[in-house]
Amino acid sequence: MAIQRMDNVLIVVEDLDAVVAFFVELGMELDGTMPVEGEWVDRVIGIEGARQDVAMLRTPDGHGRVELARFHTPKAVGAVPRDAPSNTLGIRRVMFAVDDIDDTVARLRGHGAELVGEVARFENVYRLCYVRGPEGIVVGLAEQVG
Repeated sequence: MAIQRMDNVLIVVEDLDAVVAFFVELGMELDGTMPVEGEWVDRVIGIEGARQDVAMLRTPDGHGRVELARFHTPKAVGAVPRDAPSNTLGIRRVMFAVDDIDDTVARLRGHGAELVGEVARFENVYRLCYVRGPEGIVVGLAEQVG
């Protein structure tokens, strides 16, 4: 038995609108938003009385998805430190292929994004960087070259 696909990655946020705007500027498309609550949610996530707003975004090719959730109850628990370095245990970033890394970084700066390090070249294959966006979310950007 093999998996069929990776469906989505969940990111819990405080400011849903700001994070949606960041990912839309990156080039993702908003599929929609909706409130999520009820017994089925409580049973799946193991938190009784959960109430949240969810936004689902997809990549232009339709294969990759990011799910954003803002919890109303119970309140989300913050990770420490908030701007954890790249060697912190756990999921650190989501990587996206982009057409123009310089243009993408410039546009994301308008949403408060900052480079974690710098744009660097991997051989004659990729230009790569990490960008820290709203709420400390780190995305990797990869532009194929050559």
